Amino acid sequence: MKSSRYDYARSVTPSISGERRQNGTDAVSDPLALPTVRIAAGAPGAASISDRLAKLLAITDTALNRLGVDDLLAEMLDRIRVILDADTVAVLLLDETGDHLTAHAAVGLEEEVRQGVRVPLGAGFAGAIAARRQPIAINHVDSETVTNPILWERGIQSMLGAPMLRDEQVIGVLHVGRMRKQPFTDDETQLLMVAADRVAGAATAQHLAAEAAAAELLERSLLPSHFPAVAGAQFAGRYAAAGRMIGGDWYDAFVLPDGALWLVVGDVVGHGLRSAVVMGRVRSALRAYALLGEGPARVLELTDRKVHHFEMGNMITVLCAVSRPPYDRFEISSAGHPAPILAAPDQEPILVGIDTAVPLGVLPDSPRTSVSVDLPLGAVLMLYTDGLVERRGTSIFDGMELAREAVHADHPEVVCRTVMQRLVGHTVPADDIALLVMRRTAIAQDQPAAPSR
Repeated sequence: MKSSRYDYARSVTPSISGERRQNGTDAVSDPLALPTVRIAAGAPGAASISDRLAKLLAITDTALNRLGVDDLLAEMLDRIRVILDADTVAVLLLDETGDHLTAHAAVGLEEEVRQGVRVPLGAGFAGAIAARRQPIAINHVDSETVTNPILWERGIQSMLGAPMLRDEQVIGVLHVGRMRKQPFTDDETQLLMVAADRVAGAATAQHLAAEAAAAELLERSLLPSHFPAVAGAQFAGRYAAAGRMIGGDWYDAFVLPDGALWLVVGDVVGHGLRSAVVMGRVRSALRAYALLGEGPARVLELTDRKVHHFEMGNMITVLCAVSRPPYDRFEISSAGHPAPILAAPDQEPILVGIDTAVPLGVLPDSPRTSVSVDLPLGAVLMLYTDGLVERRGTSIFDGMELAREAVHADHPEVVCRTVMQRLVGHTVPADDIALLVMRRTAIAQDQPAAPSR
């Protein structure tokens, strides 16, 4: 790459203000709002620029408001191409690592998206724009000025690009191209920077919508669609997300071929698609290790090893309770998770005394222990995530005490309903909640103890 091939747009930034003010006060931040663009009265070409800005503002303020986020972005790119008299428009977004830009949407360069084009940060045309956070114009397109051969193979002669920013951070690059030798002007650079701000908002909204939908679908698919049908046990569960945020909380109940019943609750720290993906991986790993026939403490040790190797940087709390027919004794092991609650008939419910140890992903090769707890006939065992008992300004132990008082030896559905009513009620949870309740019931003499198939 030769810097002499680059024509950096001059005197652009001072013309554009990121301030959004109304009556002297800051207006409410709108993720899709445009920055204010000031054009000096009497400036050369002011009437022409004003006309183009009027078109761009009309796009953002009215015509596209009724579109969904996917259609909004596509329509915006097409109109930007027309307004800037360009032949191609493309959006590249920074990936999770922050090391590469990936083709996300395009008009006239659709093959970039179809081929999954990636550009290293700082390399070539788009990479330089993202790294330097400045608009760049080039009037010669070849292997020395761009890294993507599609651009010169398509016959593009002139290009203009601008960084896309959200919250002062670069999230991508918007660039336009012409198939003819017609350089882009500073006035057109102003227009592209306005467009880049608007496209950044649309791309962010599209990404968040897609991520939320994917996370919700993934999370629903990983929660049990039904509980195992076993003689001598009843089950119920609840999952409540914190507002619209999807997280990494889950519960699970399954029976192994040898008849062992596993009850599991867990919580991946964080929210969003990444937490949901990690949750799915940890859930699957734990199930696989359980098939080895090991106890819950050993299974947590093996899962922790997997987290340290493949899920570095994540912290997960998990509690496992394992029993065999007639389910009168459970072996329980915890990795940084709140203690379960046991409620026996005609007795005060208790918080089971366990060694919580450290969460998965914190200290490599941490030893795990387990405790054995008797479960009388008719008794209830409740597992939950900390979203149920954590409240701002109060101790988690106070929340656990409230949960303990709400649990009684009753049908699991009644227990779930009562606990959620008393601890959540009409409030919006600050964190996700996963709740799993199991009740031990009598096994008829003519009824097999093994799970039904």
